[in-house]
Amino acid sequence: MSEAALGDALLRPDNCSIERALAIVGEKWTFLVLREAFAGVRRFADMQAATGAPRQILSARLTRLVAEGLLRKVPYREPGQRQRDEYRLTQMGLDLFPILVALMRWGDRHLADPQGPAVLLTHRDCGAPVEQYFRCADGHEVSGPREITPIPGPGAPRPR
Repeated sequence: MSEAALGDALLRPDNCSIERALAIVGEKWTFLVLREAFAGVRRFADMQAATGAPRQILSARLTRLVAEGLLRKVPYREPGQRQRDEYRLTQMGLDLFPILVALMRWGDRHLADPQGPAVLLTHRDCGAPVEQYFRCADGHEVSGPREITPIPGPGAPRPR
């Protein structure tokens, strides 16, 4: 398969995992909701206060994230109040954590205030800064896209 054909096969809009993922999470409010969910925020009012999202937008985003399987609703009831739902990450939602960390790191590197980033990630057990990097299945560290070769996967269209 030629390089052009390989590129076409991997980036076809009807079979692109990036496009499919962005259809679910590809806008600001969704990422801010996920940021708060990873920080342990579960309730609508707390999520609204933390994100600043208008009520209608937040409601729509939470509904969509539940429908897509990234969050699940769990009922709760405060004494003397009606039953409400809180929102918890599913495994599908938890799997987005490395993406949010990578986005945060990019923002820290290129967009942070002169004083530095507002949030640092540390390992809960030892307090050391958390690092993020790629490794191949054989354990070699991969420093960037120039060290990666895309090849057709099992979902790639077969040449005619």
